[in-house]
Amino acid sequence: MKSKLKLLSLAAGIALALSGTSVLAAGKYDVGANDKEVKVGNIVPYSGPASAYGNIGKAIAAYFKGVNEQGGINGRQINFISLDDGYSPPKTVEQARKLVEQEKVLFLAATLGTPTNTAIHKYMNKKKVPHIFVNTGAHKWGDYGTYPWTMGLQPDYQTEGKIYAAHILKNNPNAKIAILYQNDDYGKDYVKGMEDGLGDKKGMIVAKASYETTDPTVSNQMATLKGSGADTFFNVTTPKWAAQAIKGAAELGWKPTHYLNSVSSSVGSVMVPAGAENGIGVISSNYFKDPADPAWANDKGFLEYKAWMEKNMPGLNLAEGFYTSGYVHAAAIHKVIEQAGDNLTRKNIMKQAASLNFTNGMLLPGVKFQTSATDFYPIENKQLMRWNGKSWELFGDVLGPQ
Repeated sequence: MKSKLKLLSLAAGIALALSGTSVLAAGKYDVGANDKEVKVGNIVPYSGPASAYGNIGKAIAAYFKGVNEQGGINGRQINFISLDDGYSPPKTVEQARKLVEQEKVLFLAATLGTPTNTAIHKYMNKKKVPHIFVNTGAHKWGDYGTYPWTMGLQPDYQTEGKIYAAHILKNNPNAKIAILYQNDDYGKDYVKGMEDGLGDKKGMIVAKASYETTDPTVSNQMATLKGSGADTFFNVTTPKWAAQAIKGAAELGWKPTHYLNSVSSSVGSVMVPAGAENGIGVISSNYFKDPADPAWANDKGFLEYKAWMEKNMPGLNLAEGFYTSGYVHAAAIHKVIEQAGDNLTRKNIMKQAASLNFTNGMLLPGVKFQTSATDFYPIENKQLMRWNGKSWELFGDVLGPQ
């Protein structure tokens, strides 16, 4: 009888020990991660009106392919699953559900676009799946209190709008400003930043015209804005329409001081298609080094990036800024997974995303990734730059929130 009790006691002890092991294993990994891999989801427009941004997804995919060839991160391969949404919010919802519910990724990262990310904002937070480094500068991505599972990456659009407003007030206090903007949260965020930055002088804005992403051109809007008599133009557009607006202004003979939002400052996707000469004098801003700028030719960070491009994306245009954007986003994703170590739970992914303090060789001097539990804006600084017909030339100081 005693031996039976001992056996029962031993069996119970083993069961308890196994149960404890199971609990520890569940705490170490959430769905989407195991000893061998980490699944990361991504959604970008490889097709449709904003397909130029697809180069960002291609660069991130190439980055992790290279990482995997070197053994992965903490011994695990990164399974980067990137899907196309055509810059269509309903399609974004469909693809997010596929990634979360079918592919069962650990988290989503670098999903592109304000209207598209807005469409999945509540869903991702309801599911408690990290939705990090969203590739859009809308101010709301930093609302850690309401949406604790979402985080941005780049400087927010309102801050950028305020930076341009400050430059206008300093250099042309009597300016007459016309604004072309995309009719969604992205466009309206930039307009708000400009208006807030102008403060009690927002009456300097004499005309506004919006466009829809389904519009084939913005030629009518450009004619209307020229007719307003404005001498300053704030161009809040995505690449396809940005190139049209720059070219359109030249064709109309309209030569305002031209401010272009940074999301459309790509040399290969905007400035060249617009006609490089047509954009001379356009002012924009950036937080990473322009790979087409000869000023960085001997810079250590740029040389590392150039070598990475030659190895991982051979034959592609080194001057394409969207590849650089993808590289920078990938570095942030890499850092989070690396810091998470063997605790690959969704909760810990968010904790690590909110514990960043590092830089990358392609960020401008003085710019770095820095977050905390109460700061979901990883990058908050940028520098103004001016197009000279061949490349962007940086000028002034590195600027932060106004």
